[in-house]
Amino acid sequence: MSRAFLFPGQSAQAIGMGRDLAEAYPAARAVFDEVDDALGQKLSALIWEGEAETLTLTENAQPALMATSMAAMRALEAAGIKVTDADYVAGHSLGEYSALAAAGALSLADCARALRIRGRAMQEAVPVGEGAMAAILGLDIEAVRAIAAEAAEDGVCAAANDNDPAQVVISGHKAAVERAAALAKDKGAKRALMLPVSAPFHCSLMAPAARVMQETLAEIDISAPAVPVVCNVRAEAVSDPDAIRALLVEQVTGVVRWRESVAWMAAQGVDAFWEVGAGKALSGMVKRIAKEAGTRNIATPADVAAAAAG
Repeated sequence: MSRAFLFPGQSAQAIGMGRDLAEAYPAARAVFDEVDDALGQKLSALIWEGEAETLTLTENAQPALMATSMAAMRALEAAGIKVTDADYVAGHSLGEYSALAAAGALSLADCARALRIRGRAMQEAVPVGEGAMAAILGLDIEAVRAIAAEAAEDGVCAAANDNDPAQVVISGHKAAVERAAALAKDKGAKRALMLPVSAPFHCSLMAPAARVMQETLAEIDISAPAVPVVCNVRAEAVSDPDAIRALLVEQVTGVVRWRESVAWMAAQGVDAFWEVGAGKALSGMVKRIAKEAGTRNIATPADVAAAAAG
């Protein structure tokens, strides 16, 4: 069996995530404590007992999801399953930071601080209400790119996340995204859903945030990962620290090439994809990309025990 560990991105967050892992595994609890210390904030209290609206704020959701993924990874390690038992790691958008932390390329504290800065910079790049994102279901990436170009007019509208063969997310100015969503339905999309996000991620409007991350990442130590990381914007494995740093900057405005990333791993022989952290969205995408591959979710102590038992 060839395995890959996958780490979820924004929208997977939920109040209470990771709490049972922290209660069951001291190593998982230590992750939340370290992230709290790094941020100078009881983020764990927000994750477990806070308001969903506050957790969903980008600057909170990003480090919170990373902490939950890393808690699940530490629980797996406590059960005898190490990151080096996988051939690759990958994460969806902010999940790429979780993948890098899991593989030892980023320290947990640096990762938490970088994601706090990244979330804040992405939020501040575009005034609230000016940007939007929408999920287009039932059309492939080329069809959606053509629709986005037609809808852009004098604004920005572009494919942002190529999630699976029939799910592409678009991003840009609100009016342009709304035009594209309406156009997509006329051109055969099964559905076009406006997403409840606070900023238009992964498009050229995020250029100010990319500049912030270039400065931030220049000050952070990045080591060669223990396992190759399949990066969003390249859709293939990368291990060189300088390349990783550059690709993390490019990722802020670049397309999340998730469909291609999973297909690339499957082509290398990966037949088991484990989603480590909150939610099950990535597992659903994998099933639509690599239909023969198996999936497993690692989000609770029961999940960890089942994985350790084989």
